[in-house]
Amino acid sequence: MTETDKSNKKQSDAPSGRCEDKDACTWAMLCHVSGLSWMLWWIVPMVGGIIGPLIIWQIKKDQHSFVDQHGKEALNFQISMLIYGVIAGLLMMACIGIFLLPLVMIADVVFVTIAAIKAGQGESYRYPATIRFIS
Repeated sequence: MTETDKSNKKQSDAPSGRCEDKDACTWAMLCHVSGLSWMLWWIVPMVGGIIGPLIIWQIKKDQHSFVDQHGKEALNFQISMLIYGVIAGLLMMACIGIFLLPLVMIADVVFVTIAAIKAGQGESYRYPATIRFIS
């Protein structure tokens, strides 16, 4: 690898998981925040949180490895939240879901907010209680 190749290599591709490229940090943060679009997508509320991260991840994953990492994490988390929400919805028949569904929704908002802040600061973040569908 020549010196020019080394200097042209993006900071976001650093193996440490730390991002120095503000553009990559912004797109990674948007991957997480777009997961909250389930609140706005009344037509398809159950999958609304998956569509946003999926689109951003697919567009930007080849340009920035930092966005690729965060996009996968956001997508895995939103798929997991969808599964947890469906289970809580089914448990509403047993009256347990009345308490579980709001907890799932609150956890989604809280963890997405934390992840978006971390991504905006250029740090890696792993969501808790996430099933890793995409690795």
